[in-house]
Amino acid sequence: MEEKTKTKKINSAIFDGNVKLVEVETTFIKALPGFSIVGLASSAVQESKERIKAALLNNDYEFPPLKIITNLSPANLPKKSTSLDLPIALSILFQNRDIDLSEYLVLGELGLDGSIKETNDIFAIVLASKYKKVIVPKSIAKALSQIPDIEVYGFSNISEFFDFKPKKEKTTKLKYKFIEINNKKYFYNDKFKLDFKDVRGQKIAKRVALISAAGFHNILLEGSAGVGKSMIINRLKYILPPVSLEELLEIEKQNSLDEKEITFNPSRPSRMPHHNSSRSAIFGGRKKIGEIALANNGILFFDELPQFRKDILEDLRLPLQEGKLLISRVDSKIEYKTNILFAGAMNPCPCGNLLSKKECRCSEIEIKRYKNRISEPLIERIDLYLQMTEDSDNSLLSSKEMFNKVLIAFEKQIKRGFFNSRLPEDWEFKIDNEAKEILQKAINNFNLSKRSEFKILKVAQTITDLENYDKINKKAILEALSYRRR
Repeated sequence: MEEKTKTKKINSAIFDGNVKLVEVETTFIKALPGFSIVGLASSAVQESKERIKAALLNNDYEFPPLKIITNLSPANLPKKSTSLDLPIALSILFQNRDIDLSEYLVLGELGLDGSIKETNDIFAIVLASKYKKVIVPKSIAKALSQIPDIEVYGFSNISEFFDFKPKKEKTTKLKYKFIEINNKKYFYNDKFKLDFKDVRGQKIAKRVALISAAGFHNILLEGSAGVGKSMIINRLKYILPPVSLEELLEIEKQNSLDEKEITFNPSRPSRMPHHNSSRSAIFGGRKKIGEIALANNGILFFDELPQFRKDILEDLRLPLQEGKLLISRVDSKIEYKTNILFAGAMNPCPCGNLLSKKECRCSEIEIKRYKNRISEPLIERIDLYLQMTEDSDNSLLSSKEMFNKVLIAFEKQIKRGFFNSRLPEDWEFKIDNEAKEILQKAINNFNLSKRSEFKILKVAQTITDLENYDKINKKAILEALSYRRR
């Protein structure tokens, strides 16, 4: 009776916006020597045959005079990631060896000399997968060891698998400052590359920036050219609240997909796409993560807001409201998290001189057309609006002073369970009677929608937290009302 052929199985995965598990299975059959990969492998994966052969031969592996067939299961799922090199190579190398890798997830690209290289999707795959043990390139093992509840085994060359003795990567402590709330650490960087003390004057604008950072509120600044709109928003990222380990891992996942170095710097991301950016560049797709997803847990800054395409501005509404973006295609659905602080800056008119001492060259109809590019539904999703003018105030409030105030409000919000900008719609605010009366008058006089009312209450709650009040009072409500667009 003819002996059955053996099949070696290795667990791996790919990332196409979502993580998809892939089982790599290899068998040797009696036929003319050759090497075939089946299972909808892309040209990049098909080319791995040459990389794998060179890597194994250069490390003294002798291929048997048999045909090698590798199947990537599920067979109907397209595979494009070169991180499948290592699992395919191990399924060949361990074909006749009694080594069980069923508990491991294996990822890595091979060099011709057998070196194991990282790819930009490995961090995202390991973070989202449910495997407790992973075999990965040594170069990324230290970063992956920060992910809780997994064992990371790093290898630098295929030759290390000939005498397979996996060594667990040790977890190193993050060398950044942190505050501890409810037995959970929140990390922050207290180095301010850009400091608010460099912004001369603009006391009210700094106050609005402080409220925005403290409660993670969307913000829109309007003012003439050179008044300091971009200067203020560019400094906003340095006073944003601390990050939890889960948020930090999510940020590093975004960095890895954007082909940036993984550093575990607890600074929240800041993205500033140009107004000529395409819709796919902003929102992304199956092939590339977009700016709005890369800004998750940080700032998305649209400078010259009315210059952006109308369809892009309108499509921002749902991600800002829901905190997620669903991209549907015929053959797939991808969901990105969009917990962002949206910041916008705009001139008061096309020429930019309307609020300055210079003469405005625009007609009324040009100004109206310019401002109408931003719809009311989008404005309703922006919590803070300020019309900036040139002033001679000598306010020298520094980023360090502002960040210390943000920490006070942050602790209150963590204990509450939400950033104030993310409070659920059925949240019961503690508000005194005088503040209630003022809010009701504003609702009647300005015909405010329920969304506008809720927005004012959220901003007032952040002001209350910053000033350490027990409940929302008259002062907090009046200040919150002053930051709505009229």
